[in-house]
Amino acid sequence: MRILSVLMVSSFVATSAVAQDADRSVAGGGITVSGWKGRVDRRPLSQGKTIADSKLASEAGALRLSIGPAAFYWNDANTASGDYQVKATFKEHKMAAGHPHSYGIFIGGSGLASDTERLAYCIVYGNGTYSVKTFAGAKVTSVVDRATHDALHKADANGEATNEIGWKVQGGKAACVVNGVEVKSFDQAELVGPEKLTSLDGIYGIRVSHNLELTVSGLAKS
Repeated sequence: MRILSVLMVSSFVATSAVAQDADRSVAGGGITVSGWKGRVDRRPLSQGKTIADSKLASEAGALRLSIGPAAFYWNDANTASGDYQVKATFKEHKMAAGHPHSYGIFIGGSGLASDTERLAYCIVYGNGTYSVKTFAGAKVTSVVDRATHDALHKADANGEATNEIGWKVQGGKAACVVNGVEVKSFDQAELVGPEKLTSLDGIYGIRVSHNLELTVSGLAKS
């Protein structure tokens, strides 16, 4: 029984180690695309990580991201209001960890460089699940937590996946759209309010978890 218990504990520790893989630091990190900014999450920031531990560069007309700590990236010129759609195509290169990390689009961004930032994002994982969350300063609210949907493209045998991710805001509703399919629609009140978004209007940009290799192309509003 003792041997079995030791094996179970060892298995748990190994699994936990995979689930808690440490944020890497990317050589030559920083943002080299004009107009773009970034901010890491509070947890890696408290551990001494900064946006310079990741790299955002221009590559063949797209954005190439080598991510260390989880963060969001934006350009102040990228704003949307009223009825709109925003989207981009995310090419995830071979996963650097033993479990899927997430990436996607945020909308309603305001105060992004402050301690009271607001944004709502739709993110997908290479295992075919997606989440929707809001940031209101340090308050993070999971509106959808790792739900499955057939519209999502899972990572292939090489650990790579390509997904078009975006938002459609129309008539007081906001929908997370993946590969042209509305995977989930929300009434405005589900995303806007105390400890949520100030408005569905605002800056849109890119949300990434940690330890990712991505190419993001076609980021646009219509």
